Amino acid sequence: MYFLNNLKSFYNSIPLYPLLFFIAETQRFMYLKNLNLLNYKNLSTAEFEFDEKINCLVGNNGVGKTNVLDSIYHLSFGKSYFNPITSQNINHDSDFFVIEGEFIKNEKSEKILVSAKKGQKKIIKRNNKTYEKISDHIGFIPTVIISPADRDLIIEGSETRRKFIDGVISQSDHSYLNKLLQYTKTVSQRNSLLKYFAANNTFDRDTLEVYNLQMSSLGQDLFEKRKKFLKDFIPIFNKRYADITNNKEEVDVIYKSQLFENSLSSLLKENLQKDIALQYTSVGTHKDDLSFEIEGHPIKKFGSQGQQKSFLVALKLAQFDFIKQISKVNPILLLDDIFDKLDENRVAHIVALVATDELGQIFISDTHAERTEEVVKSTNQSYKIFKL
Repeated sequence: MYFLNNLKSFYNSIPLYPLLFFIAETQRFMYLKNLNLLNYKNLSTAEFEFDEKINCLVGNNGVGKTNVLDSIYHLSFGKSYFNPITSQNINHDSDFFVIEGEFIKNEKSEKILVSAKKGQKKIIKRNNKTYEKISDHIGFIPTVIISPADRDLIIEGSETRRKFIDGVISQSDHSYLNKLLQYTKTVSQRNSLLKYFAANNTFDRDTLEVYNLQMSSLGQDLFEKRKKFLKDFIPIFNKRYADITNNKEEVDVIYKSQLFENSLSSLLKENLQKDIALQYTSVGTHKDDLSFEIEGHPIKKFGSQGQQKSFLVALKLAQFDFIKQISKVNPILLLDDIFDKLDENRVAHIVALVATDELGQIFISDTHAERTEEVVKSTNQSYKIFKL
């Protein structure tokens, strides 16, 4: 009872408008109706018929709750959230996996299938038609996951944080995604050329300049779009953090890029000798980073565990808000092991969102069935509990 009273008190204390400020007048409806798994990670076979609102996956650690959530993420992004190496997502007793889900989007059935076989290219189909490029599928099923693994955003290197902003922007901007893929390929080709120079004791300025020009053009576009995204995203994030913590402290996300100081073209020229010596490209938007700060200091060093958790939840809820605002679709929300990793107030904030009709479909994994059901009942929404 203490938890429920605390939950109701917390929910009642949150003004309705801040929770809904991002809602467009009309939202398109989307949910995952059913899911079939074959040889996905530790799940040899599994079938689910889901509720349109809340779905809870409960059971002991190791039974596959997180893997079910990850399979839904896989249907949305064409890759696992936890392990992007395709072959490592195949059940140990098999040489292939199949994930098949039926989504209802704008009252239309959309069947998505992802299959992979060892030694072969992964296949993604929409309504039995194979995508020529997996990137063409990104953004069709907007999805946001909140997981204990998100702590990597704070403790790991810059690549993890770049992937976060790239992932958010790419779900609503295919042009950005295509340029990002082209840029990444160009950097790889330039690095190969630098290695070739070193191995053969040679140098070809004209060929290098071709890659420099491509990198400069693509990199500048990525830089400008990241700047614009963060200008829109950071106020949403700040609002989310304030809601969760009752305005206890100020937080910020600061974009760090070499391109604030100079053009990429100039940077490449200035660092030519360094790149030749290192045999890789040392400057560019592939070196961008985000600084997560609390009261003007890095949250990695000066934030408590609770503050870091609040920061990450606010970051992911802001991601949800941003994607919803741009796509006019309620993203599917995946909450992995949420009740064990977050305290009551943070859980209550998320559950309070569920209590509105604006959230959409949500999936929750937990080790305690009774605790989970007690909380979801308080939302007065329809739900299903799956015991694994």
